[in-house]
Amino acid sequence: MTRINNLTKARALTLPSRKAALQRDPSVSHFWKSNQKLLEEAWAEWEMENKENLINLDETFLDPRLIRAVNQAWDNPEKENAVADLWEEIMPGVYSAQFFNLDRLAEFRNYLEAVANSNIPRRAPYGIQLNRYGIMLDPRSEGHLAAPNFQAFYNDLMDRYMRPIARLLLGTYGYDTQTFGFSIQYNPDKDKDLQPHTDASAATLNININLPDEKFTGSQVDFFDKATGKIVQTVFEPGSAIIHSGSIPHVTHSITSGQRSNLVVWLYGDQMQVPRGGTNSYGTVESSATTVDIKENITARQRWSVPNGAKDTFAPF
Repeated sequence: MTRINNLTKARALTLPSRKAALQRDPSVSHFWKSNQKLLEEAWAEWEMENKENLINLDETFLDPRLIRAVNQAWDNPEKENAVADLWEEIMPGVYSAQFFNLDRLAEFRNYLEAVANSNIPRRAPYGIQLNRYGIMLDPRSEGHLAAPNFQAFYNDLMDRYMRPIARLLLGTYGYDTQTFGFSIQYNPDKDKDLQPHTDASAATLNININLPDEKFTGSQVDFFDKATGKIVQTVFEPGSAIIHSGSIPHVTHSITSGQRSNLVVWLYGDQMQVPRGGTNSYGTVESSATTVDIKENITARQRWSVPNGAKDTFAPF
Protein backbone atom coordinates (compact mmCIF):
# COMPACT_ATOMS: atom_id res chain seq x y z
CA MET A 1 0.00 0.00 0.00
CA THR A 2 1.37 3.41 -0.98
CA ARG A 3 1.93 5.77 1.94
CA ILE A 4 0.55 9.26 1.36
CA ASN A 5 2.93 11.90 2.67
CA ASN A 6 1.88 14.93 4.68
CA LEU A 7 2.46 17.31 1.78
CA THR A 8 -0.05 15.41 -0.35
CA LYS A 9 -2.51 15.26 2.53
CA ALA A 10 -2.21 19.00 3.14
CA ARG A 11 -2.77 19.81 -0.51
CA ALA A 12 -5.95 17.71 -0.46
CA LEU A 13 -7.51 19.71 2.37
CA THR A 14 -10.58 21.80 1.62
CA LEU A 15 -10.13 25.35 2.87
CA PRO A 16 -12.91 27.10 4.79
CA SER A 17 -14.93 29.41 2.59
CA ARG A 18 -14.21 33.13 2.34
CA LYS A 19 -17.71 33.75 3.72
CA ALA A 20 -16.94 31.69 6.81
CA ALA A 21 -13.64 33.54 7.27
CA LEU A 22 -15.34 36.93 6.95
CA GLN A 23 -17.93 35.88 9.52
CA ARG A 24 -15.15 34.58 11.80
CA ASP A 25 -17.07 31.33 12.02
CA PRO A 26 -15.66 29.00 14.73
CA SER A 27 -15.27 26.26 12.12
CA VAL A 28 -12.47 28.28 10.51
CA SER A 29 -10.33 28.29 13.63
CA HIS A 30 -11.14 24.62 14.18
CA PHE A 31 -9.87 23.81 10.68
CA TRP A 32 -6.52 25.47 11.28
CA LYS A 33 -6.02 24.10 14.78
CA SER A 34 -6.97 20.54 13.88
CA ASN A 35 -4.56 20.56 10.93
CA GLN A 36 -1.71 22.48 12.56
CA LYS A 37 0.74 19.58 12.88
CA LEU A 38 -0.07 18.28 9.40
CA LEU A 39 0.56 21.69 7.86
CA GLU A 40 3.83 22.22 9.72
CA GLU A 41 5.09 18.84 8.54
CA ALA A 42 3.88 19.58 5.01
CA TRP A 43 5.93 22.79 4.90
CA ALA A 44 9.02 20.88 6.03
CA GLU A 45 8.44 18.26 3.32
CA TRP A 46 7.87 20.99 0.73
CA GLU A 47 11.17 22.59 1.65
CA MET A 48 13.02 19.28 1.37
CA GLU A 49 11.30 18.40 -1.90
CA ASN A 50 12.31 21.74 -3.42
CA LYS A 51 15.71 22.21 -1.78
CA GLU A 52 17.49 22.32 -5.15
CA ASN A 53 15.32 25.20 -6.34
CA LEU A 54 14.68 27.22 -3.19
CA ILE A 55 17.12 29.91 -2.12
CA ASN A 56 18.53 29.91 1.40
CA LEU A 57 17.05 32.90 3.20
CA ASP A 58 19.53 34.77 5.39
CA GLU A 59 20.52 38.31 6.34
CA THR A 60 22.28 38.91 3.00
CA PHE A 61 18.82 39.72 1.62
CA LEU A 62 18.88 42.87 3.74
CA ASP A 63 20.54 46.18 2.90
CA PRO A 64 24.36 45.85 3.20
CA ARG A 65 24.70 49.10 5.17
CA LEU A 66 22.08 47.91 7.63
CA ILE A 67 23.77 44.51 8.00
CA ARG A 68 27.13 46.13 8.67
CA ALA A 69 25.83 48.61 11.24
CA VAL A 70 23.68 46.04 13.04
CA ASN A 71 26.47 43.45 13.23
CA GLN A 72 28.85 46.10 14.59
CA ALA A 73 26.30 47.01 17.25
CA TRP A 74 25.90 43.38 18.30
CA ASP A 75 29.69 43.15 18.63
CA ASN A 76 29.91 46.49 20.44
CA PRO A 77 26.58 48.06 21.47
CA GLU A 78 28.28 51.41 22.01
CA LYS A 79 28.40 51.69 18.21
CA GLU A 80 24.61 51.60 17.92
CA ASN A 81 24.47 55.21 16.72
CA ALA A 82 25.58 53.95 13.31
CA VAL A 83 22.30 52.02 13.16
CA ALA A 84 20.26 55.05 14.20
CA ASP A 85 21.97 57.16 11.54
CA LEU A 86 20.48 54.96 8.81
CA TRP A 87 16.92 55.85 9.84
CA GLU A 88 15.31 59.14 8.82
CA GLU A 89 12.76 60.59 11.22
CA ILE A 90 9.50 61.26 9.37
CA MET A 91 7.85 62.56 12.53
CA PRO A 92 8.21 61.71 16.22
CA GLY A 93 7.80 57.95 16.58
CA VAL A 94 8.01 57.24 12.83
CA TYR A 95 11.24 56.45 10.95
CA SER A 96 12.17 55.13 7.50
CA ALA A 97 15.22 53.41 6.01
CA GLN A 98 16.29 51.07 3.24
CA PHE A 99 15.77 47.56 4.61
CA PHE A 100 16.05 45.02 1.79
CA ASN A 101 18.96 44.65 -0.59
CA LEU A 102 17.54 45.66 -3.98
CA ASP A 103 20.02 43.36 -5.72
CA ARG A 104 18.47 40.34 -3.99
CA LEU A 105 14.86 41.40 -3.64
CA ALA A 106 13.81 39.56 -6.82
CA GLU A 107 15.13 36.31 -5.32
CA PHE A 108 13.11 36.90 -2.17
CA ARG A 109 10.00 37.54 -4.23
CA ASN A 110 10.65 34.35 -6.20
CA TYR A 111 10.70 32.49 -2.91
CA LEU A 112 7.33 33.96 -1.95
CA GLU A 113 5.99 33.05 -5.40
CA ALA A 114 7.06 29.46 -4.77
CA VAL A 115 5.21 29.61 -1.45
CA ALA A 116 2.09 30.87 -3.23
CA ASN A 117 2.35 28.02 -5.75
CA SER A 118 2.94 25.34 -3.10
CA ASN A 119 -0.79 24.55 -2.83
CA ILE A 120 -0.36 24.21 0.93
CA PRO A 121 -3.27 25.91 2.74
CA ARG A 122 -2.32 29.27 4.22
CA ARG A 123 -4.39 31.65 6.29
CA ALA A 124 -4.80 35.23 5.11
CA PRO A 125 -4.49 38.02 7.70
CA TYR A 126 -7.81 39.28 9.02
CA GLY A 127 -7.38 42.14 11.47
CA ILE A 128 -9.48 45.16 10.58
CA GLN A 129 -10.23 43.62 7.21
CA LEU A 130 -9.33 40.45 5.32
CA ASN A 131 -6.35 40.77 2.97
CA ARG A 132 -6.89 37.83 0.67
CA TYR A 133 -3.39 37.79 -0.87
CA GLY A 134 -1.50 37.95 2.43
CA ILE A 135 -0.20 35.20 4.68
CA MET A 136 0.49 34.83 8.39
CA LEU A 137 4.19 34.61 9.23
CA ASP A 138 4.51 33.94 12.97
CA PRO A 139 4.20 30.48 14.58
CA ARG A 140 1.60 31.87 16.98
CA SER A 141 -0.78 32.28 14.03
CA GLU A 142 -3.01 29.59 12.59
CA GLY A 143 -2.10 28.62 9.03
CA HIS A 144 1.27 30.40 9.12
CA LEU A 145 4.19 29.95 6.73
CA ALA A 146 5.94 27.18 8.66
CA ALA A 147 8.77 26.37 6.23
CA PRO A 148 11.82 25.88 8.52
CA ASN A 149 14.19 28.10 6.53
CA PHE A 150 11.67 30.92 6.38
CA GLN A 151 11.09 30.66 10.12
CA ALA A 152 14.84 30.87 10.78
CA PHE A 153 15.00 34.00 8.60
CA TYR A 154 11.94 35.50 10.30
CA ASN A 155 13.28 34.88 13.80
CA ASP A 156 16.64 36.38 12.86
CA LEU A 157 14.92 39.45 11.42
CA MET A 158 12.95 39.94 14.64
CA ASP A 159 15.73 39.17 17.13
CA ARG A 160 18.78 40.70 15.47
CA TYR A 161 17.16 43.59 13.61
CA MET A 162 13.69 44.75 14.55
CA ARG A 163 13.86 44.42 18.34
CA PRO A 164 17.10 46.35 18.98
CA ILE A 165 16.20 48.95 16.35
CA ALA A 166 12.79 49.50 17.96
CA ARG A 167 14.44 49.80 21.37
CA LEU A 168 16.92 52.31 19.99
CA LEU A 169 14.46 54.49 18.09
CA LEU A 170 11.19 53.99 19.97
CA GLY A 171 12.20 53.03 23.52
CA THR A 172 10.30 49.73 23.56
CA TYR A 173 12.64 47.78 25.87
CA GLY A 174 10.59 45.54 28.15
CA TYR A 175 7.55 45.57 25.88
CA ASP A 176 8.95 43.60 22.96
CA THR A 177 9.16 39.98 24.09
CA GLN A 178 6.42 38.77 21.72
CA THR A 179 6.47 38.73 17.91
CA PHE A 180 3.75 38.76 15.28
CA GLY A 181 3.83 39.10 11.51
CA PHE A 182 1.95 38.86 8.23
CA SER A 183 2.24 39.87 4.59
CA ILE A 184 -0.25 42.03 2.70
CA GLN A 185 -0.88 43.06 -0.87
CA TYR A 186 -2.87 46.04 -2.10
CA ASN A 187 -4.33 46.27 -5.61
CA PRO A 188 -7.03 48.44 -7.18
CA ASP A 189 -9.59 45.64 -7.58
CA LYS A 190 -9.45 44.05 -4.14
CA ASP A 191 -7.88 45.00 -0.82
CA LYS A 192 -7.17 48.49 -2.07
CA ASP A 193 -6.89 50.47 1.18
CA LEU A 194 -6.99 50.33 4.97
CA GLN A 195 -9.08 52.56 7.18
CA PRO A 196 -7.60 54.78 9.92
CA HIS A 197 -6.34 52.66 12.78
CA THR A 198 -3.67 52.08 15.39
CA ASP A 199 -1.80 48.82 15.98
CA ALA A 200 -1.89 46.52 19.00
CA SER A 201 1.91 46.71 19.13
CA ALA A 202 4.70 48.54 20.88
CA ALA A 203 6.43 48.78 17.50
CA THR A 204 5.41 48.03 13.92
CA LEU A 205 7.89 47.45 11.11
CA ASN A 206 6.31 47.76 7.66
CA ILE A 207 8.63 46.61 4.85
CA ASN A 208 7.88 47.14 1.18
CA ILE A 209 8.92 44.24 -1.07
CA ASN A 210 8.02 45.70 -4.47
CA LEU A 211 10.69 45.32 -7.11
CA PRO A 212 12.12 48.56 -8.57
CA ASP A 213 10.13 48.10 -11.80
CA GLU A 214 6.84 47.34 -10.01
CA LYS A 215 5.31 50.78 -10.02
CA PHE A 216 2.07 51.74 -8.31
CA THR A 217 0.09 54.90 -7.77
CA GLY A 218 -1.85 55.88 -4.69
CA SER A 219 -1.46 53.74 -1.55
CA GLN A 220 0.13 56.58 0.41
CA VAL A 221 0.27 56.10 4.17
CA ASP A 222 -0.72 59.02 6.40
CA PHE A 223 0.51 59.26 9.99
CA PHE A 224 -1.28 61.53 12.44
CA ASP A 225 0.87 63.50 14.88
CA LYS A 226 -1.31 63.73 17.99
CA ALA A 227 0.92 66.40 19.53
CA THR A 228 0.67 68.88 16.64
CA GLY A 229 -2.49 67.70 14.91
CA LYS A 230 -0.57 67.48 11.63
CA ILE A 231 -0.72 64.65 9.10
CA VAL A 232 2.51 63.41 7.52
CA GLN A 233 2.16 61.46 4.27
CA THR A 234 4.63 58.82 3.14
CA VAL A 235 5.08 56.65 0.04
CA PHE A 236 6.92 53.33 0.14
CA GLU A 237 9.96 52.87 -2.08
CA PRO A 238 11.09 49.36 -3.14
CA GLY A 239 12.78 47.53 -0.27
CA SER A 240 12.25 50.40 2.16
CA ALA A 241 10.76 50.10 5.63
CA ILE A 242 8.91 52.30 8.07
CA ILE A 243 9.14 51.57 11.79
CA HIS A 244 6.70 53.31 14.10
CA SER A 245 5.06 53.17 17.49
CA GLY A 246 1.89 51.12 17.24
CA SER A 247 -0.10 53.81 19.03
CA ILE A 248 0.36 56.35 16.21
CA PRO A 249 -2.83 56.56 14.09
CA HIS A 250 -2.29 55.86 10.40
CA VAL A 251 -4.30 55.16 7.27
CA THR A 252 -3.54 53.64 3.86
CA HIS A 253 -5.04 55.47 0.89
CA SER A 254 -6.59 53.59 -2.02
CA ILE A 255 -4.14 52.19 -4.53
CA THR A 256 -5.14 53.34 -8.02
CA SER A 257 -2.79 51.30 -10.23
CA GLY A 258 -0.25 48.52 -9.86
CA GLN A 259 0.25 46.49 -6.70
CA ARG A 260 1.97 47.13 -3.38
CA SER A 261 3.30 44.18 -1.36
CA ASN A 262 4.58 44.50 2.21
CA LEU A 263 5.72 42.46 5.18
CA VAL A 264 4.32 43.78 8.45
CA VAL A 265 5.81 42.65 11.76
CA TRP A 266 4.97 43.64 15.32
CA LEU A 267 6.60 43.57 18.73
CA TYR A 268 4.71 43.80 22.01
CA GLY A 269 5.20 42.64 25.58
CA ASP A 270 3.88 39.77 27.64
CA GLN A 271 0.09 39.82 27.96
CA MET A 272 -0.06 42.26 25.02
CA GLN A 273 1.64 45.05 26.99
CA VAL A 274 2.62 48.20 25.10
CA PRO A 275 4.10 51.49 26.37
CA ARG A 276 1.66 53.85 28.07
CA GLY A 277 -0.51 55.76 25.65
CA GLY A 278 -0.84 52.79 23.32
CA THR A 279 -4.24 52.02 21.84
CA ASN A 280 -5.35 49.68 19.11
CA SER A 281 -8.13 49.26 16.61
CA TYR A 282 -8.67 45.52 16.70
CA GLY A 283 -11.77 45.62 18.80
CA THR A 284 -11.87 42.55 21.04
CA VAL A 285 -11.19 42.17 24.73
CA GLU A 286 -8.63 39.47 24.04
CA SER A 287 -6.57 41.69 21.75
CA SER A 288 -6.89 44.94 23.69
CA ALA A 289 -3.34 45.92 24.53
CA THR A 290 -2.45 46.70 28.14
CA THR A 291 -0.48 49.95 28.48
CA VAL A 292 2.51 50.41 30.73
CA ASP A 293 5.18 53.04 31.32
CA ILE A 294 8.25 53.11 29.08
CA LYS A 295 11.33 51.96 30.97
CA GLU A 296 14.07 54.57 31.19
CA ASN A 297 17.83 54.40 31.72
CA ILE A 298 18.23 51.35 29.50
CA THR A 299 21.84 50.66 28.52
CA ALA A 300 23.09 49.96 25.02
CA ARG A 301 23.99 46.44 26.12
CA GLN A 302 20.40 45.84 27.23
CA ARG A 303 19.05 47.11 23.93
CA TRP A 304 21.25 44.66 22.04
CA SER A 305 20.04 41.53 23.78
CA VAL A 306 17.43 38.83 23.17
CA PRO A 307 14.72 38.09 25.78
CA ASN A 308 15.19 34.69 27.37
CA GLY A 309 11.55 34.09 28.30
CA ALA A 310 9.24 31.77 26.41
CA LYS A 311 6.90 33.19 23.79
CA ASP A 312 3.18 32.83 24.42
CA THR A 313 0.78 31.40 21.85
CA PHE A 314 -1.85 34.14 21.67
CA ALA A 315 -2.30 35.86 18.29
CA PRO A 316 -3.75 39.39 18.05
CA PHE A 317 -5.84 38.27 15.06
